[in-house]
Amino acid sequence: MVTEESRKRTAYAGKLGFSMRRRVREKCIEAMLFASAVLSVAIMLAIVVMLVRESIVFFQHVSIWDFLTDTEWTPLFDNAHYGILPLISGTVVSSLIALVVALPLGTIIAIYLSEFAPFAVREIAKPFLELLGGIPTVVYGYFALLFITPLLQSVLPELPGFSLLSAGLVMGIMIIPYVSSMTEDAMRAVPMNLREGSYAMGATRLQTALRVVMPAAFSGIAAAYILGISRAVGETMVVAIAAGMQPNLTWNPMEPAATITAYIVQVSLGDLPHGSIGYQTIFAAGLTLLLLTLVFNIIGHILRKRYREIY
Repeated sequence: MVTEESRKRTAYAGKLGFSMRRRVREKCIEAMLFASAVLSVAIMLAIVVMLVRESIVFFQHVSIWDFLTDTEWTPLFDNAHYGILPLISGTVVSSLIALVVALPLGTIIAIYLSEFAPFAVREIAKPFLELLGGIPTVVYGYFALLFITPLLQSVLPELPGFSLLSAGLVMGIMIIPYVSSMTEDAMRAVPMNLREGSYAMGATRLQTALRVVMPAAFSGIAAAYILGISRAVGETMVVAIAAGMQPNLTWNPMEPAATITAYIVQVSLGDLPHGSIGYQTIFAAGLTLLLLTLVFNIIGHILRKRYREIY
């Protein structure tokens, strides 16, 4: 016969076992999350170590001063020059054009979807934006070369067949989904009581969106902008197809030029023997690209911190 005391003991043992199983599950989840964080850091460190190690071999043959100041980049020629400035200028110009297109349009789309669009419109528009972001970049490259460039030439007859302008515009279109989606998510995460308080003070929906919601969501918006900048700087196929892949030191978007990523693709095709000085240039260029992206991220972090102090 089961007594009351035995039932209590059984119930206590069951609770104790459940508590122990829950703690074990929590410890396993914590270990998995910690391992994921360590793995991501380890991968990043491995990339940095690989780039630095291979770049040291390159800089044993080429001085850092020549690398940073020479205005010619012809590592594949007999009379080789290793000035990174032509690749940096092409990368910066194409990225700036892309950001001029992507950041304003992406922000406007995010404001509309978050604050003005009906539910049905939002549910239809957002999947289409995400689908736009899933199109392969090589398709964007040929879209720039075969559609955007002839369209621009009808307005600017002097525009050559390859140009930074065409590549930058299409890169901006490609980056819009990243900016708009993350910005819209950040704005929708703002508590509704902030909007209601603004409406109660007599503000319109646009004033509320610009003066209340966006400052409150600035951390997420800044993250979206930084992602857009990094995406523009690191884009490869669009500039490789539409910009011409000609290392040309120019700040004119209507001229052909090469970017750092396009050059890395060009050399990685296998035309140069592994271990040669020409082959080592891709690691020096990759390290430069990494540092350039790091600079943009640091600037974005400083602006975000200063903006928080102001507001």
